[in-house]
Amino acid sequence: MTAPNAIGKNLTIAYLTNVYARSSDTFIRSEVLALRARGHTVHTFSVRRAEADQHVGQEVLSEQASTDYILLHSLVSLVWGFVAFALRRPGRMLRTLSLAWRIRPKGIKGAALQLIYVIEAAYLARRLMALRVQIMHNHIAENSASVAMFASLLSGVPYSMTVHGPGIFFHPKQWALGEKIARSAFTACITHFCKSQCMLFSDPEDWPKLEIVRCGVGASFVDVEPVPVPLAPRLVCVGRICAEKGMLLLVQAVAQYIAEGGDCELVMVGDGPLRGAIERLVEQRGLQGKVRILGWQSSESVRAELEQSRALVLPSFAEGLPVVVMEALALGRPVVTSAIAGIPELVLDGQNGWLVPPSSMEGLVAAIRAVAEATPERLDAMGRLGAASVARLHSIEREVGKLEQLFARHGLA
Repeated sequence: MTAPNAIGKNLTIAYLTNVYARSSDTFIRSEVLALRARGHTVHTFSVRRAEADQHVGQEVLSEQASTDYILLHSLVSLVWGFVAFALRRPGRMLRTLSLAWRIRPKGIKGAALQLIYVIEAAYLARRLMALRVQIMHNHIAENSASVAMFASLLSGVPYSMTVHGPGIFFHPKQWALGEKIARSAFTACITHFCKSQCMLFSDPEDWPKLEIVRCGVGASFVDVEPVPVPLAPRLVCVGRICAEKGMLLLVQAVAQYIAEGGDCELVMVGDGPLRGAIERLVEQRGLQGKVRILGWQSSESVRAELEQSRALVLPSFAEGLPVVVMEALALGRPVVTSAIAGIPELVLDGQNGWLVPPSSMEGLVAAIRAVAEATPERLDAMGRLGAASVARLHSIEREVGKLEQLFARHGLA
């Protein structure tokens, strides 16, 4: 059930991120849709369009249809818009270029990228002013946050951002995280761990700008009847197939568990740069009948895969707090994952899942064995605890309510 507008006024908000909409950004779409349901106007902008294999599901396609993609505009029009803005508002452009130069990464490439971000920001600034946007919110604190910061300086529209990690924490100085926090109206952190990292890389005078606003779980994962835990030892992994997700280790652990006499099936939902390596490993270890890669799927398909599994398995090496962990728990499925970053704020070892030391083959095999051999009643009890944790910490209406209050405080100032 949608909560009413709690601030008594309808806001005009812009959302920006690097790539929107796609199958993996349910956390952003849930916010946008919830804000619109409360009566606010939300314009969505994206630096670029998602790759074709992420155009899945009606909700994604609908959001893509209404999103303004900056880099789909011709280079000539973007550059001309930049020059025109500089001629009309030379002071603002000079201050923005000066900031871009001061915080640029080292090297010619770093300087060139800063200029590109300012050109993109000039287009965005014109649109913000034309649409009478009161506040702009950016998700992910890397390149799109640079565009947001520059567009705010050019337009005078305040900006805020949500920081997730882990990418921004690999190179916080290169991405000028401290500067972005200082210039933001507020910075939302998705976990206490995330907030601690933002505190580490920002001036203590700016710490009051840091707010805990957790990612919310959409209604399609919460407002559903629970599905009984299956007897078949079926596991699912959902996420980008990349180094930080630990998926090579996962396939190796499945192979070891089967070699030791166990039985399980692993379904992988997602795609990414390590897919070829995973497919070769599956062939080398003779796992063709045990490991399947489905590629990117719609939210509905992800939900179905989770419901048909005994548990989600995600042995990441670096994380923020994956939304799919929240989604799995909301559906009553325990989670096997790494004891890193913000994950232990939600997943409690032995209660609603299994926390494994990152990189531990032995720990991962033991957790897979525990899931595969547990009774449905045991997994169902863990799943109920997980769903209660999600309801307590990750209610989309409560978290969007926090954002709504923050947008009103800074957008109406």
